[in-house]
Amino acid sequence: MKDAYSPILRNQKINVGSTERILSVLGGSYMLYDALTSGKSSITEALLGGYLLFRGTTGYCPVHGMIEDRPAQEHSQNINIRVNMTVNRNRMDVYNFWRKLENLPLFMSHIKKVNELDKINSEWTAKGPGGIGSVSWKAEIVKDEPGRLLSWRSLPDSTIENAGKVEFLDEGALGTTLHVVITYKAPLGVPGKELARLLNPMFEEIVKDDVLNFKAYMETGETLTLNNVDGTDEGMLE
Repeated sequence: MKDAYSPILRNQKINVGSTERILSVLGGSYMLYDALTSGKSSITEALLGGYLLFRGTTGYCPVHGMIEDRPAQEHSQNINIRVNMTVNRNRMDVYNFWRKLENLPLFMSHIKKVNELDKINSEWTAKGPGGIGSVSWKAEIVKDEPGRLLSWRSLPDSTIENAGKVEFLDEGALGTTLHVVITYKAPLGVPGKELARLLNPMFEEIVKDDVLNFKAYMETGETLTLNNVDGTDEGMLE
């Protein structure tokens, strides 16, 4: 791979980190696949996919130099998801199900698995774009008020910066209203900001749909997208 690109990049140095290169290849592969197979071919999406593959396989990003010259206070773009919904289930049932973090992959398609290491700490594994590859990080429970509030955040130096908060409000006969806030920050820093701009809208929509799947799962035992884990009924509601 190095020899194939060396005539073009003889005078260029690698300016893309290893994590960013992996995400570039995954994102580029997904975009090219989607552009060529979705039935609504997009030249723009294909070009962006090709660009991401180029920067991922070569380690060189033409845009990187321009970003390096910008002020240091510029940061990669956050993904902020806010969802309010009412679930027709008892507040403690809703809280208890969400509090068992290992249940989250049952309705969140972008989360592959969550392992609870103890009462506070857990390890999360998320799927890459298009389900290609995965990335893991550790998180901790920040606040836990049974039946009222649950919040968590990734541990320092995690590959993915992630935080979330869920408020549970008793609505009587209507069930339970949830105020959900989930934030992700791509592990790209300033040099990868242009990549974050390309992938964030797609990822934000996936996460938002996953949160809304919680209502369907709590009320029927199935998600709207039928993304049950490992094809089993484990964790299904009775």
